[in-house]
Amino acid sequence: MSVIEIIKKGRIAELVLNRPTALNVLNYEMTFALKEATAELKADASIACVIISGAGDHFMGGGDIAYFKDLVDQYAVEGESVYPDDLFDNAHAVIRDITTMGKPVIAKVQGAVAGYGLSLMLACDMVVAADNCVLSVAYCKIGTTPDGGMSYFLPRAVGHKKAMELALTGALFSSEDAEEWGLVNKLVNVDELEGTVQRLAEKICDGPRDVLARTKKLLNQAYEKSLDAQLDDEASNFEVSMRAPAFSEGVTAFCEKRKAIYS
Repeated sequence: MSVIEIIKKGRIAELVLNRPTALNVLNYEMTFALKEATAELKADASIACVIISGAGDHFMGGGDIAYFKDLVDQYAVEGESVYPDDLFDNAHAVIRDITTMGKPVIAKVQGAVAGYGLSLMLACDMVVAADNCVLSVAYCKIGTTPDGGMSYFLPRAVGHKKAMELALTGALFSSEDAEEWGLVNKLVNVDELEGTVQRLAEKICDGPRDVLARTKKLLNQAYEKSLDAQLDDEASNFEVSMRAPAFSEGVTAFCEKRKAIYS
């Protein structure tokens, strides 16, 4: 059984974290498979929207503690050489792929969402959460600092002080908390999760793909650029849009009071 599955239906692809008996926790094998999967989806021009979900009742419970314990035991005997050099290369390539792929990525989360699982959720463009989520930054609970972009995404999402509180205590928080703090876009009953995400993905697929890709890039770069630079990028992107068929279709459809149909 593959630890990562990709299910493609038309223009929508679902990347499934597939270790359901272990809360879909991240081990070394999974970092490789996850990296390959996000790279594949980033390059696949037939896909307009990506969903990331966990098999079974949970999204991802963080890192694999059993794997970490093996490393700790080996380190006591063999020293530094036991730690894989490419562990973070793979895990962090996944985050880069999600944030830079020219298509929206939706996190479909339920149950446990902790550690790297929370980082993965935060890296996605939108989040739909079931009302049974239990979330935590968690890293300090096992004596380590955050990874997966947690220290980048969390303060931008909840503010510096709240991010400090969550990261320094490892406190558990609920789906309702996550919604209140702006970490999720939609909060639904667990029975409604699948349908809600599917409808959102289909709505995204109806949009002009190049426009959505460039809009995603504009928003993701906004924290790193000055207002003047961002205004210049907005102007140049708007000019590119005006020369493309999607602009003509969008304006014409609006004037004709019909739904725009984008190729």
